[in-house]
Amino acid sequence: MSRTVYINGEFFPASDARISVFDRGFLFGDSIYEVTAVIDGKMIDNDLHLGRLERSVDQLDIPMPLSRGKIISVQLELITRNKIVEGLVYLQVTRGTEDRSFDYSSALKPNLVAFTQDKPIKGTNAHRAGVKVAIVEDARWARRDIKTTMLLAQVQAKRHAKAVGCDEAWMVQDGFVTEGASSSAFILTRRNYLVTRPNSAAILPGCTRQAVIEVARQLDFDIEERLFTTEEACAAKEAFLTSATSLVTPVIEIAGHSIGAGQPGPVTRRIQDVYFDIARHF
Repeated sequence: MSRTVYINGEFFPASDARISVFDRGFLFGDSIYEVTAVIDGKMIDNDLHLGRLERSVDQLDIPMPLSRGKIISVQLELITRNKIVEGLVYLQVTRGTEDRSFDYSSALKPNLVAFTQDKPIKGTNAHRAGVKVAIVEDARWARRDIKTTMLLAQVQAKRHAKAVGCDEAWMVQDGFVTEGASSSAFILTRRNYLVTRPNSAAILPGCTRQAVIEVARQLDFDIEERLFTTEEACAAKEAFLTSATSLVTPVIEIAGHSIGAGQPGPVTRRIQDVYFDIARHF
């Protein structure tokens, strides 16, 4: 059965969904996206994702194509039409469509595209057994806090990780871990501090990251938002990554170094369980 896709106020079968070759997202990567996980037919942390969408388009001076309430209605309609029990809802806002030029018309109308994917989110093998992480240099542009569709550096990082037998890549700048190619990075130090890099232009302000920090605070873990090196990461007691589609995933190896006992640790397991329970019942 064909998926239903939303484009600018209309729903189409996926085979009939079209966007112009003159769309600035296609030509320049001049666009923003968000991904919200769906579990048991419910969206997880969606308010955080829509808040970040609004911030991102504002940073690039792209008008919001719809109000937050109407975007939620589109998301829910797509979940219903596509019978999504577990998976994701993808949103992309582009600056609009006009003849190719680096400059753009001030009155350009944005395009909004949305679709769903049927995909396992919870209880995956990665959640149970953990993942291996490669280390790559961070080759992205300077405004990583804006969730643009300019993802070539992340694509290359993922390809490198796969080539060396890893599941994800953590990117490094000046010796310090920034974040994963599609995730936020956490480590647990030998002194039992939970460490993650603070939000800045150097990283994307992860929505699941934010929710997990709140969970950790509720559990009375000591949290440090600071820079950490690859050496510190490799020496950590535990490590995990977070994202909308990976939730809280244990990291059992970094750049060939086993983390802890080479299996998911108890702190990661505790945060996994509590985060998922809160998210599922929110």
